Amino acid sequence: MPSLDYYKSKTVWITGASSGIGRQLAIELSKIDNIHLILSARNTTKLNEVKADCYNPSTVEVVRLDLEDHNGIQNVFYAHESILSNVDIVFHNGGISQRSMTKDTSFEVFKKLIDVNYLGTVKLSLLLLPYFQKRNKGHFVVTSSSAGKFGVPMRSGYSASKFALHGFFEALNAELNDSNIKITMICPGFIRTEISKHSLIGDGNVQGTMDDAQLNGMSVEDCVNNIIRDVSQLKFESYIGGFKESKLAIHVSRYFPSLFRRIIAKSQVT
Repeated sequence: MPSLDYYKSKTVWITGASSGIGRQLAIELSKIDNIHLILSARNTTKLNEVKADCYNPSTVEVVRLDLEDHNGIQNVFYAHESILSNVDIVFHNGGISQRSMTKDTSFEVFKKLIDVNYLGTVKLSLLLLPYFQKRNKGHFVVTSSSAGKFGVPMRSGYSASKFALHGFFEALNAELNDSNIKITMICPGFIRTEISKHSLIGDGNVQGTMDDAQLNGMSVEDCVNNIIRDVSQLKFESYIGGFKESKLAIHVSRYFPSLFRRIIAKSQVT
């Protein structure tokens, strides 16, 4: 069972809260005593539906946010500064994926992946960081991916955006070593969400179908329980999902890189 005491009486901001992991995080965390939740995504209708599904909707606020609009992120932050400046934990969960061969993918798709997954998260973190430093406490929780630890076919832009997040937050973690500000990188494998359905293909349209591996992956509920536990234990990296893609592959890629490159080159990750 996850440890819930860590979250009691805290203000928690979840981006990408309208569906999937973000939605389930909101519902599970809303069970905790005296927690104050802030839910963000582009679709306020869906956010309000998630709010209604929470255990105590009166303690949940909805703040619309588009991670691709970096100037807009700043405007939203300062428009809601009275609540956002008091955030204790931010779950950087918003993002998009990709399913296309590199040679068939437009530059605009690569840019969008970086703008949303990496720069949107960085912009938000830079806005929160001074408040974390002023109080000498705070926790950045970043949804990366197993594809943020090694390159995966059909996901070159997605992997690159997640690699970038690891570089940024590993450097930030070193800089914050003497502080009480924490960072946790969440690296899910295959989870039964609709991320593959909404993935971008080479021309910028969405795939529109679920991957077989996603359909057969870990349930969102189990994934979120693992996230809540590992964040409360202050882990820097958390590997969640099936043994093959979330633990074995990461360790083989780390300790036997040449072997892993041969294996991944022959794989069909769908």
